[in-house]
Amino acid sequence: MYRSSKLYAPKKTLEMNERCSHCNTKYKIEPSFFYGAMYVSYGVGVAFAVATFIVTYFFLGLDRLQAFLAIVAVLVLGLPVILRLSRNIWINFFFNYDKNA
Repeated sequence: MYRSSKLYAPKKTLEMNERCSHCNTKYKIEPSFFYGAMYVSYGVGVAFAVATFIVTYFFLGLDRLQAFLAIVAVLVLGLPVILRLSRNIWINFFFNYDKNA
């Protein structure tokens, strides 16, 4: 789906192929298609933040400030993963993946 497999190359993180190499499906079915992925990205980011808080505060015993700093670090470092994951989730609302097709 993406031109580069490198997540942490800022200019190449969201560069996508025009069509699927397997089934020839066009990824951008309209010019602003992936704007909806912003809403998915918000949900995924909140999930990452809640998971980070639970791990750092309850399991590692850090105080709230340290847990907050851990959340910020996870969200900043995980941004490319969150962006690609949200785009993949968004496109799967509209297209079904069939590995045998």
